[in-house]
Amino acid sequence: MTLAEAAREAARRRPALLGALRAGVVNYTAAARSLDEEVDGDTESVATALRRFAESLPDDATESLDARVSMRSGLGEVKRDEADLERENLLAVGGTVLQPDAGALTGVVARGEADGCALAHVLDRLDVEGIAVRTAGVADGTLVVAVERRDGPDALRVVEDALDAVPCGLAGDRS
Repeated sequence: MTLAEAAREAARRRPALLGALRAGVVNYTAAARSLDEEVDGDTESVATALRRFAESLPDDATESLDARVSMRSGLGEVKRDEADLERENLLAVGGTVLQPDAGALTGVVARGEADGCALAHVLDRLDVEGIAVRTAGVADGTLVVAVERRDGPDALRVVEDALDAVPCGLAGDRS
């Protein structure tokens, strides 16, 4: 593997670095130093490889998704064998179901064009805002994020804002 290939591969394993390369906000020398253990080469050569890689990346485009966002209070995590599966359950992962009227969580639900790329962006934005996510998922155009009750209104605003500018270049074409 060439030095350039190793630098590209290492950058792809680090989403934050890849995003910064796409946005053009990288100190290439510092980035090269951060890859020191992964890429065998001198710092300046790795920095040059990263700079060339950044130039080859597509523009950092965003897309506004058409989704209706709402908030649901009183959600709880219930073991599947104890859950009322006749009810409208918002999310099921493994043996746990996120069920209405079963706890103190608040769910932010986006119905429409939500997909995995949107979920990743929403989770990143919630993390930046310091809002802890208890559980999350996306399927069939519906995105669900469960947070503690007191974080619900802030999470709603973050999700609405995040869905107005979802990065779409890395995930590919949504059409």
